Amino acid sequence: MEASFHRENRKNLLEAMPDNSAAVLFSGNAPRQSADAYYPFFCSRNFLYLTGVDFAGFILFLQKTKGTAREVLYILPHDLLKERWTGRRPTAEEASAQSGIEDVRYVESFEEDFRRAATGGAFDSLWLDLFNHTPEEEPGEAHRFAHSAAKRYPGLLIRNLLPQLRSQRTIKRPCEIAAMRQAMTVTRAGILAMMKASRPGMYEYEYKAEFDHALTSRGVLTSAFPSIISAGKNNFCIHYYSYTGQAQDDDMILNDVGAWWDNEVNDVSRGWPCNGRFTKEQAALYQCAYNTSEYMFSIIKPGMPMASVDLTARKYCYEQLKAIGKLNSYEEIGKYMWHGGAHHIGYDVHDEVDMTRAVAPGMVFCVDIGIYDEDSGIGFRLEDNCLVTETGCENLSAAIPRKLEDIEDAMAH
Repeated sequence: MEASFHRENRKNLLEAMPDNSAAVLFSGNAPRQSADAYYPFFCSRNFLYLTGVDFAGFILFLQKTKGTAREVLYILPHDLLKERWTGRRPTAEEASAQSGIEDVRYVESFEEDFRRAATGGAFDSLWLDLFNHTPEEEPGEAHRFAHSAAKRYPGLLIRNLLPQLRSQRTIKRPCEIAAMRQAMTVTRAGILAMMKASRPGMYEYEYKAEFDHALTSRGVLTSAFPSIISAGKNNFCIHYYSYTGQAQDDDMILNDVGAWWDNEVNDVSRGWPCNGRFTKEQAALYQCAYNTSEYMFSIIKPGMPMASVDLTARKYCYEQLKAIGKLNSYEEIGKYMWHGGAHHIGYDVHDEVDMTRAVAPGMVFCVDIGIYDEDSGIGFRLEDNCLVTETGCENLSAAIPRKLEDIEDAMAH
């Protein structure tokens, strides 16, 4: 992304903040794995959305005082010894060029800069990215800073930035959609590689190797999220990451995978028979999912309640399953459809957006139709990425074989 994208994101955020307020965001740090080993660093998506700078230990400090905005980016100083071990750190000039922030300082000065501004009356409310996935989760850097600031500056009002950032990230800008389209060409190559290599006796880790090789050969070094690739009975674990199973002759292969480009991600699922030919029962169930997906792409348009996307898909799929004798009443749909059918994508694979908003142009979310028939041992999902347009929607992943005949044809060649 160009620096102008991140500048515009900060501008929109500052305009939404009240006068005499400040915001602090942290890029984060990699958690310790074991002994002296650490997990790979994964930058805070909101920090990345606002700065474009992907590095641990950085801080963004925004102020809005008497209608005037001020932006400061705090980075780590050059340290030859540490950089020998953990890699080169961005310079102030590089961080400024990437983010569009002119005032770049070292992190050692942040605490004093913040103290002076807070005690000098520059702001009376502090806005932080206070996200927790569950109440039991360990407090993150923003939560610890909120606790510290509340003790040190008791008159300071602590507020949560998350609703505003969710609102901004709900509608994708043209450059984001362009990045998603580029990512989709890579995702397509990875899924096709798995389809073409598929054969009875193949291990799940071999499918994953095909996908990973397709990504790395196109300059994408890691997948958008941990790939879900399974065969047979393992398809009945929705989030399966073991990759140790071996595909048998009539098994369905399930994959839920994606590439990323410029930090924008895809999330696509395809299911296929490992031997390249659907059995009669596999074909009947797959056609139910395909018909449902096609119907959803024919009706999604601006103004539709977001909650209706999932509900409509479940009701339509129920009618399909009823028609082939699998169900008798809608109350039984949970036997075959185990999860929701729509989530937004963007900087996160389950993007942090405002889910209360009606469908609107520029939204990108998944249409995810999963069918799990444990009695027959057939489980798979058909998941595509839906871009909402002014008049309807577009299937961004339509070029990845999804029609039953197209899947068999792709595997045969």
